[in-house]
Amino acid sequence: MRLTPEEAFGAATAHLTPAHNGQRIGVAVSGGGDSLALLHLAQGWAAEAGFTLLAATVDHGLREGSAEEAEGVAAQCAKLGIDHDICRWDGWSGDGNLQMAAREARKALLIHWADGRDIDLILLGHTADDQAETVLMRLARGSGVDGLAGMPDETQEGRFLRPLLGTTRAALREYLRTRNVSWVDDPSNEDDQFDRVKARRMMAKLAELGLTQDRLLQTSAHMRRAQNTMRYAVRHFVAETVTQDRGDLLLRRDVFTDLVSDHQVRALAGAVQWIGSSPFRPRFEALMQFAASLAEGRPATLGGCLATPDGRGARLMREERAAGPPVQAADGAPGIVWDGRWLLQPRPSVLRRKQPEVNAGFSVRTLGEEGLQHCPDWRGSGMPRSSLLASPSVWKGETLVAAPIAGNSNGWTAHIVTDFADWVVSH
Repeated sequence: MRLTPEEAFGAATAHLTPAHNGQRIGVAVSGGGDSLALLHLAQGWAAEAGFTLLAATVDHGLREGSAEEAEGVAAQCAKLGIDHDICRWDGWSGDGNLQMAAREARKALLIHWADGRDIDLILLGHTADDQAETVLMRLARGSGVDGLAGMPDETQEGRFLRPLLGTTRAALREYLRTRNVSWVDDPSNEDDQFDRVKARRMMAKLAELGLTQDRLLQTSAHMRRAQNTMRYAVRHFVAETVTQDRGDLLLRRDVFTDLVSDHQVRALAGAVQWIGSSPFRPRFEALMQFAASLAEGRPATLGGCLATPDGRGARLMREERAAGPPVQAADGAPGIVWDGRWLLQPRPSVLRRKQPEVNAGFSVRTLGEEGLQHCPDWRGSGMPRSSLLASPSVWKGETLVAAPIAGNSNGWTAHIVTDFADWVVSH
């Protein structure tokens, strides 16, 4: 059923209630019709619900006039009484997939902005049209259930919400016209070199075959239900076949032998993705080769993950050379997040009665051969040497301060941010 912009936004945000008066909500605004409509819808809702609304525009700097457009959004936000920031990106080297790099940069910049502004949730302006185009593009790539499920309403562990997936691009523009609000059309939306533009232009032709926008959205809804069923099955399968040992995973042989079921594939792909701290699943062909090596009793690597098989199954661990770069502590921070999955903190003392702050002189990196030499009791950890080499360690300059996983805690703890059993059902 087609919803008006107000209906779609209201249904998607009905579950949101502020934890405290003035709790902050962010909205990403590009200056296009979809995101400007989102801004106006969010403004009235936030005022009524008791949220404080803030806005941000990501300027990728990839075309002439983008800076002026960002300033134009700032002016519109000022008229609405909404604080606005511009996040600029200058990180593209010119290599690889530009659209993918820009998407990842936008997400990272928005999360960084939200963290700095104490924002709990960021609203994005994707519409039913975007959803249908996404499903069509993924269909062309031979995607499975997860791909054809399309974009989720919420993503990044609840950091982002898409409240306009139930309404259309045309309805949002009509909403703006009735309010005399002008918008800017991004010229890249007419550039045939981009797959999304090709998909958009194919929609009219495909409709002649019955493959309409509504049918694509219906397919997406069916696949989301199938996805939820599969996640339920994976949760139970993982509980029976996978054991987490600190940052490693111990897999029973039936996870990777004869990959004939979806829950096997999901469990193994998820294990590689979780160990490798990757935003993307490994490619299916590479995963099958990885599984075949393990089934034949041979060590294998994939996506920053090292696997060593034994008679019962295999241990998956972080590959030392693929682990994240050193992370410098921020002065007064409660801890240091490293490699996308470890949180290192000084242990609270009885006298402090609270978590102590971290000194900016500390950094976290792989333990490595150099650090392991300063951990004479590492064998007592029960972890393989290769696993410990990639484990997190705290340094001050070139001096090892702590290696909690290797038996040299020195008042520090190291915990996985999200355990695998919880992580695998949401990715």
